[in-house]
Amino acid sequence: MLARSAEGLYWLGRHVERTEDLCRLLLEQMGTLVDRPVREINFGWRRIYGTLGRRPPGPAVGVTESDDDYALADSYTLADDLTFERTNPGSVLKSFSNGRENARQMRHCISGEMWTCLNLAWLRLGARRIEDIWKAAPESFYADLAREMNLFAGVADTTLYRDDGRRFLQLGRLVERAQFTTALLAAHLDGVRSYGETADSEWSSLLRICLAFDIYKHRYGVEIRPARVLDLLVDDPRLPRSLCRAVDAAAETLGAIALGPGPSGAVRRLAGDIASAVHRPWPAAPSLDDHAERLRRLAGECLRLHDLVMAAHVDYDPNGAPVR
Repeated sequence: MLARSAEGLYWLGRHVERTEDLCRLLLEQMGTLVDRPVREINFGWRRIYGTLGRRPPGPAVGVTESDDDYALADSYTLADDLTFERTNPGSVLKSFSNGRENARQMRHCISGEMWTCLNLAWLRLGARRIEDIWKAAPESFYADLAREMNLFAGVADTTLYRDDGRRFLQLGRLVERAQFTTALLAAHLDGVRSYGETADSEWSSLLRICLAFDIYKHRYGVEIRPARVLDLLVDDPRLPRSLCRAVDAAAETLGAIALGPGPSGAVRRLAGDIASAVHRPWPAAPSLDDHAERLRRLAGECLRLHDLVMAAHVDYDPNGAPVR
């Protein structure tokens, strides 16, 4: 297919997935503002900004503040920055806007139902601002928008023709999910090292962000053990949002896409290498530092995977010989 179409569908998948991921992060964080200690609130904000690789506006959020009113006022500012700030390339509004624009340009490649679903969600978002959602329950805003993104994924799955266009859309979602998962887990472990001993609630919130809390309870019971949490989120191929499942599906999708003019062989090999690295057995009793180091390596490889996808199918030399 045309490189322009492949790129548009790939980025559509990435932006929709990013919007949903951000909404789940903020939905969980809004729940901590009700009755949790300031330290736990700050841990959540640091985890979000660490995942996005972005510094918060104004003074950095620390652990020394003890005034609940100050923490809540600061949370209002941070939520605005992460949700409606147009100059923030990682905000909910910016990600959703970019996704809708990609869908608009790819109207000839997607189904009418997909465009309707995304456009209705955009119209419902409308010109809302942080003061509008903060007056009521802000968590309902994030929950509703996350459901809209899930609905879009379901509509795409049931209406889109099974060709390379659908595969590029799916590939974008999978690459974004792999990058998000590695960044989230690395940021969580960085927070654990910075704050010292962490409460079970912080590991439980990590499970809820990844939609794995109920599955964890069914498998392991109510006792929260960090090693088990990380094993589930990284290594379990049956967990829909595990890192293992994302990279396996990305490698499978790349294998089904027609070879591009660029280094298609290299991108397929890298996807297979990442999947093998995720499946590689751990040493006996790995520490949290071992997990963090592994996740940093995987995060770098996932970023390189995106670059190779672009080189193979979008940013190739049209006058050069194909590189396999």
